[in-house]
Amino acid sequence: MITGKQKPLEEIQRLIEPYRKVLILGCGTCVTIRYCGGEKEVATLASALRLSEGMRNNPRTFIEYTIKRQCEQEFLDEITDKVKKVDAVLSLACGVGVQALAEQFPLAIALPGINTTFIGRPEELGVLSERCLACGDCVIGLTGGICPITRCAKSLFNGPCGGSVNGKCEISPDIPCAWQLIYDRMAKLNLLDKLVEIQPLRNWSSSHSGGPRRIAREDLKLPGTG
Repeated sequence: MITGKQKPLEEIQRLIEPYRKVLILGCGTCVTIRYCGGEKEVATLASALRLSEGMRNNPRTFIEYTIKRQCEQEFLDEITDKVKKVDAVLSLACGVGVQALAEQFPLAIALPGINTTFIGRPEELGVLSERCLACGDCVIGLTGGICPITRCAKSLFNGPCGGSVNGKCEISPDIPCAWQLIYDRMAKLNLLDKLVEIQPLRNWSSSHSGGPRRIAREDLKLPGTG
């Protein structure tokens, strides 16, 4: 099971500031069950943003939509026309969903609306490619919808290490260099200037490095339970 916590409204406003028409896209499975990114949360966030933008006399259009799963191509296909008509997509899916969105639509601006905070362990046959460490502070809005924390072997946050060869990570020729992927996508989006902005030292307090985590939503507990 995957869950998360919606980013503060102020941070979301900063992410969408350059864009006039924004699709707020919910995900109908994991984050819906955990009350952080489903159709109801999409509607609530859209209302809050419209109210805030209205108070600032800042015209911006928000489109609301929720698909079954953002992590799978067959469900992303249904929003192709919607994505073409907006300047950016604010995803309320987990980090995997945001990156799947960016991969499916190479020319779309994909922004994270929640911080993925916890991934459980559903077990099933098949092969999975890791895309999100649930670090609790999603940064892929700054890196073209590609997570450097997960996909870089060294989790580098301010650019590549210099050890890649022909776009492959130095630890294995089978692993793409995350920062090469980020550079290529940012170039395609004409956003390379964003990569020269130095980001502050990363706060790892929300990550998994402190040991196994337990998620407790006090607002969802039954009265009288511990």
